[in-house]
Amino acid sequence: MEIQEFRKVYKNLDQLILILLVLVLPIFGMIYLYQSSGKLTWDLPELPQLVGQILSGAGIGLLVAQYLLFRKKVKAVFLTEDLLAKLKIYANATRERYMILFVVALICSVGLLFFGSAIYNFIFAGALFFFSVAKPTPDRIKSLLKLSQEDAEVIRLASRPD
Repeated sequence: MEIQEFRKVYKNLDQLILILLVLVLPIFGMIYLYQSSGKLTWDLPELPQLVGQILSGAGIGLLVAQYLLFRKKVKAVFLTEDLLAKLKIYANATRERYMILFVVALICSVGLLFFGSAIYNFIFAGALFFFSVAKPTPDRIKSLLKLSQEDAEVIRLASRPD
């Protein structure tokens, strides 16, 4: 097997996750600091409370949905024997999961900016939990995809720097 193909899939996935995290953390952090300072005012328009409820509901709903969708998509791995195909299925499911988590974090940022409710802090904490716990590592991939020792070693080698 050509390890470079595995490395490319793994590296692209890892880069995407880091980019999404680097984008979302400063946005939420600045808004959180703005809200907690209480001194700055951006003269934002008053939005109806219904919008805040929709945003918080969407955030919670998407957090649950990303977990369920990921589990459902990963089940397709067991329909093939090819390790590269398994890794690509896993990578696509993970990519979709992290895009949903990115949207959740943006929803939390907007909700916190306009409404200042602590619920957005909790939803964001949930998104960060999944950002960290769901990050692909060779051990997680091995256990989730139920890989043999040889296949797990290929994934471990692919995850190592060049």
